[in-house]
Amino acid sequence: MKCPFCNNDDTKVIDSRSQDENSTIRRRRMCEKCGKRFTTYERIDTIPMTVIKNNGTRETFDKNKLISGIMKSCNKRPITAKQISDIADDIENAVLSSMDKEIESREIGRMVMEKLKDIDEVAYVRFASVYRQFKDINTFMEELAKMLNEKNTNDRKK
Repeated sequence: MKCPFCNNDDTKVIDSRSQDENSTIRRRRMCEKCGKRFTTYERIDTIPMTVIKNNGTRETFDKNKLISGIMKSCNKRPITAKQISDIADDIENAVLSSMDKEIESREIGRMVMEKLKDIDEVAYVRFASVYRQFKDINTFMEELAKMLNEKNTNDRKK
């Protein structure tokens, strides 16, 4: 494994742990040359998941694209990189463990929205505005009203 900092080929594993019900191995590694540490994840290579886009085209599921979209909606919000990574990991695991080998992009978007709603309402609304493609301010206001109604209902239950 190459060091991501200095590209040295000599790295050693200093810790290994199973994750995701033993489907992934997390390894902490240290570069023999620069001494920096980094984490790698090892999982079984499977048939790639295909995402069906809104226009009907298909593309391979890309976790980096998912993270990029989440990061845009979380820009300048008090959301850590770990929280974003956890959201992407949860969604990736759900998608890849599905019995189907195709998933619609709107289903992935729905999963992201569910996660963001629990973490940060502003990031949720930002993501929803792109995902739902609000056509005007009224559509945007309807989404906000729905979110406020759900929040008030949940607050009353407590």
